[in-house]
Amino acid sequence: MSGVSGTGARPVLNYIGVLKPRESGLHILMGIVAALIAAGDVVAAGNAFPTGEFILAVFAIACGIPGCNGLTNYLDRNIDARMQRTCLRVLPSQRINPPEKSLPPIIMLVVLGLSLAWQINLLCFVAGLVGVIAAVLWRKTSLEVFLGIIAGCSPVLIGWFAIEPTLNLKILAICLLVAAWIPLHVWSVMVAYRDDYRSAGLNYFPLNWQVKDSVKLLFGLALLLFAISIFVFFAGEFHLPYLVAAIVLGIVMISACSRLLASHESRGAWRVYKLTAFPYLGIIFLTMCLDAWLL
Repeated sequence: MSGVSGTGARPVLNYIGVLKPRESGLHILMGIVAALIAAGDVVAAGNAFPTGEFILAVFAIACGIPGCNGLTNYLDRNIDARMQRTCLRVLPSQRINPPEKSLPPIIMLVVLGLSLAWQINLLCFVAGLVGVIAAVLWRKTSLEVFLGIIAGCSPVLIGWFAIEPTLNLKILAICLLVAAWIPLHVWSVMVAYRDDYRSAGLNYFPLNWQVKDSVKLLFGLALLLFAISIFVFFAGEFHLPYLVAAIVLGIVMISACSRLLASHESRGAWRVYKLTAFPYLGIIFLTMCLDAWLL
């Protein structure tokens, strides 16, 4: 096979698929919400909405996040080809062949995102650059999730620094929430597809743990995430709607991990993984945004 398969819109959809649009969408949302929360504080202090900085932040995040996800897709293509869960992705399935043809638009998005971040301020650029570096280093190793925490906080910090170029307890608490969420999100899918990972030659933490120990880890992370979500309520001075959402979503997450703790079933780990994405983190961030602007 050579070139890009298909006719009409399919080649374009293949290139879009490399950028992981669903995963990118959640992280773009997180960055935009962080910018809106910071802007809410600015407006509450009696200042005008920082329209220019907000628009630049949105475009910087909307370019940089898909670009980074495209890079990780490219770097993981050979391992993805050996796994049942990922072998049908665009690059492993050779819908873009050779895979190097995907690199120019990916690199263009990364460069454009960093250039826009530079236009905002130095802190945004540094947050973006560190996020890019963290996203591409040590792929599919035991360090991946910890570097993923850095990469996951990057859009949040870009959005925040674009509006408020200082750190305070609110943004640190939000980043702490992301830092607790990422290992639960990543490790739950690894537990769900443990055999698939191991058959592809991957045997790093927590794949080298027994399932009964891995599910205990996930349950502990769910408890930690719940505690941090409550800490965000106090640190960010949010209101009752956020607290209610955090409690309800936390109970749902703990309940799902509790059932997994009892069953040890891969489909239970998969449910935890799906729950951690938009149903949990997306709603948490949207509630923070609504709280900042409507209350």
